[in-house]
This record gives sequence, C-alpha cells and structure tokens, in this order.
Amino acid sequence: MIATILLSIGIVFLAELGDKSQLMALTFALRYRWWVVLGGIATATAGVHLISVAIGYFLGAALPTRAISLVAALTFLAVGLWTLREHLSAPDGHDEPKAPRSTAAPFLVVLSAFLLAELGDRTMFATAALATDNSWFGVWLGSTVGMVAADALAIAVGIAVGKHLPERLIGICSGLLFLYFGTATLLGAAAPSLSALAGMGVAAIAPVVLGVALLVRRGRLRGEEIGGEPVVAEGAQRQG
Repeated sequence: MIATILLSIGIVFLAELGDKSQLMALTFALRYRWWVVLGGIATATAGVHLISVAIGYFLGAALPTRAISLVAALTFLAVGLWTLREHLSAPDGHDEPKAPRSTAAPFLVVLSAFLLAELGDRTMFATAALATDNSWFGVWLGSTVGMVAADALAIAVGIAVGKHLPERLIGICSGLLFLYFGTATLLGAAAPSLSALAGMGVAAIAPVVLGVALLVRRGRLRGEEIGGEPVVAEGAQRQG
C-alpha cells in the first residue's frame, strides 16, 4: 500500500509539473485566497481521481471529452471576461479588494474549473492505468496528494508574485490568462489534430490582441483626461 501511494505521488507530481493545471492554480492564486484555491483543487482532484480508479480506463475512454472540453473552454472564457470587466470598470487609483469577502463563490469557480479541466485529462488516464495493477485506494490517495502538491507549488509562486504587483495589474493579467486557457481548450476540442506547439501559439493570439487593445484604450482615456484638465481649469478661472 505504501509503495503504491509513493509511486502514484511521484508519477502524478512529475506529470503535473509545467502542466496547465499548475498555470491555472497560479492564476487562481493571484485572484483568490490561497486556502480557497487549494481546497477547490483538492476537492476536484479527489472526485476526478476517485472516478478514474473506481471505473478505470473504460469509463475514461467513454467520457464525452469533446463536450467536456467545450464546457470547460466556455467556463474559462467567462471567468476571464468577468475578471477583466471587474477590474477595468474600477476607476484609476482604486484597486479592487485583493480577495472577495465571501469564499463560497470563488471555491465553486475553482472547483468547477478544475473538475472540467481534469475530466478526460492525461492524469486521469494515468491514474486509471495505475489502478488496474495496484490498490485503488493507494492510487487514489497518492494521485490526489501528488497533484495537490504540484498545484500547491504553483500557488506559492502566485502568492510570491502577487505581493509585488498592483492588484489591478494582477486582475487584468489573470483575466488574460483565463482567456488563453479558454482559447487553448476550445482549439483542443475543435481541432484535435493541431499540434500542441501550434495550439499554444494560436491560443496566445486572443489574449495578446485583447491586451494590446486594452493598452491602446487606456492610453486614449488618459490622453482625454490630460487634455480635458486645462479646459476645466480655464473655465474655473473665468468664473472666478
């Protein structure tokens, strides 16, 4: 049992290094409190891996992975657009709070995002394969611990980065990252024959274009504000 647990921890931990789940965990850590993110990840991971070890590879092969990917893509895109809207609607110099007062909604967002992202993922198939020749409980426990440990590492990075960046910049960057995840997931479902490198490049176009548009819009708004200040001052002098 102990050997199975250690084997599962090692395999899943190494498989998750540099995977999209780590980037998602880092992005969520920039947005929400770390224990809310870690709790959502642990709950989603335990549920997905329980399915994979209980039913095995055959259920994984039968999962409607394309439909799940489409739902996940829409979730990421919606979270990204909502995050950008929330931070761009705040006036300059007034950052949003670093974390919402209620933790229920963020927990559900993290839980649903990771649940959809991990269903049909390679980690699920690896866990199912391990469960065919080893104790299902040991594989379930080890794979869950391994993935949570890998994502906790990404959360720590997100916390360290978040301490040195303005909240508004963090919100905009996290929104753009969610748009990237959504576009990449959508491409993976719509064009499965597309190579991973090409998919990453194409997926990066959407947030890059939107980011440039936001910078241009911000520059124009600042220009209008600066240009309007002398007019206001002149009008006040005439009234005086």
